[in-house]
This record gives sequence, C-alpha cells and structure tokens, in this order.
Amino acid sequence: MKIALRACMLAGVGAVAGASLMAQQAAVPPTHHWALVLHGGAGVIERATMDPKTEAAYRASIKQAADAAAKVLDSGGSSVDAVEAAIRIFEDDPLFNAGRGAVFTADGKNELDAAIMDGATLKAGAVAGVTRTRHPISLARAVMEKSPHVMLIGAGADAFAASVGLEQVDPSFFFTERRWQSLVRQLKKEGRPVPPRPAGAPPEPVSELAPMEPEGAHKYGTVGVVALDRQGNIAAGTSTGGTQAKRWGRVGDSPIIGAGTYASNRSCAVSATGTGEYFIRLTVAREVCALVEYKGMPLQAAADQVIHKELQALNGDGGVIAITPDGQMAWSFNTPGMYRARMREGGKLEIGVYNDEP
Repeated sequence: MKIALRACMLAGVGAVAGASLMAQQAAVPPTHHWALVLHGGAGVIERATMDPKTEAAYRASIKQAADAAAKVLDSGGSSVDAVEAAIRIFEDDPLFNAGRGAVFTADGKNELDAAIMDGATLKAGAVAGVTRTRHPISLARAVMEKSPHVMLIGAGADAFAASVGLEQVDPSFFFTERRWQSLVRQLKKEGRPVPPRPAGAPPEPVSELAPMEPEGAHKYGTVGVVALDRQGNIAAGTSTGGTQAKRWGRVGDSPIIGAGTYASNRSCAVSATGTGEYFIRLTVAREVCALVEYKGMPLQAAADQVIHKELQALNGDGGVIAITPDGQMAWSFNTPGMYRARMREGGKLEIGVYNDEP
C-alpha cells in the first residue's frame, strides 16, 4: 500500500513538473528566421529603353530600403516596424511614385494613398488623398494604432496626422520637376488643359528635361513591402501617388484592405501594384491569401494563379509580392518589369527589375 501510494505521489509530482515544463515551453515563442520582399512599382520597364545610370540608381534605392527593413528585423523588431521603415525610405526618394516622387493629378496636385496591415492581429490602417503628411505609411499606421477607424481620407486624414504629431509639410514638398513635366507631356498629348504650375514649386527650367525613363515605366507606380519577423508574424504595407493625371478624387487599390494590401498569419501578406480598378474588383491581395489558406496552394502558385490567370482574364496588368509565416516568398507580375527585391535572414539581397530575371 505504502509503496503504491509513494509511486502515485511520484507520478503526480512528475506530471505536475512535466506540465510546468510544457507551460514554460509554450510561453516561449518559437524563433523564426526573418524575411522580406519589396516592390517599387510595375510597368513598361525594359532593358532596351532603360538608361544604365537610372537603373543603377533604382537598384541602389531598393537596396537602401531593404537594408532599412533588414536592420529592424535583425535587431528583433516587428514585421510592422520593418514594413514602415522601408516604405518611409521609398516615400522620401523621388525615384518612386510615392511620397516625394508621386505623380500629379490632372489638377496639378499630389494626392497620396497608403495602407498597412498586421497579420498577427488583423488590425489595419489606410489613408487616401493625403496632401500634407510627409510619410503616408506612418499615417496609415497611426490610423491602425491610434484611432478606432481603418481608413481616413483627404483633409481629415492630414488633420489626424497633425493631431498625433506626424510631420506636416507644404504640398510643394512633394513636387518634382520630372513628374511635373511628365504630366504636362501627357495632358498636351491628350489635348487636355495643363493646370498652373503648383504654388511653392521652384522656377520652371529653361528647357524641358528629358525623361529619366519611358513614360510607361511608372504607369502602375506603387511601393510596397511584406515582412516576416522572428516572432513568426507577417505584415504588409503599400504606398502610392496613384495614377498620373487622375481626376475626380480617384483612389486605386493600394489603400483598400484586401485589394492592394492584406496580411494574415493564417495565410500570407501581400502588397500589390497595378491597374487599381481591376485589383479592387478581384480583391487581388485577399484572393492570393485565400488560395493559400483554403486550397493549400504554395505561395508562388497562388500568386501566379491570380496575376497570370484571373487578373489577365480581365485584361488587368500589374503584380504582387507576398510572404507566409513559414518563410515562403513570392512575386508575380504580367508587365515587362517590376522593381523588386527579397532577402531572408542569413542570405543575400536579390534585386530584380526586368521580367527575364529570376
């Protein structure tokens, strides 16, 4: 009896100890290797028409943005932190159609859109038609974290940005001569009126600047980042100046959760660039994630299915970047080129521009 009782007591102690150990193990999150994918817009980007110096400048800028995200992730930062850090770099770079490099509307204004989503919580923030906030991606994050809303637009979005301490600038801050002259060329070609040169813009140059790249290179200009952190959480973010010469307050897919931006730890994180109207109709970003979550498709296959079959069936153009919590990375596009890069912890940064690159 005593021996049996002691055995039971020891067994009980062992069970408690085992349960305690299991609880401790459960409390410690598994360690993942971080990874990230970036894009800087898609369009008619071809070797034959790309100036070597311009191409080198794009590749250097993409590396700078990737390095910013990698630094965050390598120091244990969150995927949301990494996405914001990289996109802020893009937004300050005149090469890209976001922030300071944004294209102009037909009225001669820069109207900025952005969105960000946290795959761990499904929280999201988005803004559209912003004209005074230096970093729209940071404003989108503020909407996600400091407001009860998901999307804010126009003057209200800028007012909210100011209320939470985000840097405000005069609209002329976003002016770039090349984007302005690109607008002028397009409007003249289409026989549409050219608006007055924006207030606060520098004096007009004596001679028209030659385009840095073909006019169609940023037809679908957008920047985006998806990231996986060491905690196993993913996030997505997108920022854009929209479509050149757009009218009537047009908004594309970039700030629309599920269309141009989406992230869920149950499937994947996606940032898109393309003809926004088609991406909205297909809810492209969510569609890629649905194929991963409900059909169990590999990420690359899911991205290709949506871009090369579903989108193309509607004659839509563009591309996506994507990442999963288990580290799968993908990009897919049906245009001649897409500025893009990817990197995983311990690996080398891969940068691509044209569609004949891996």
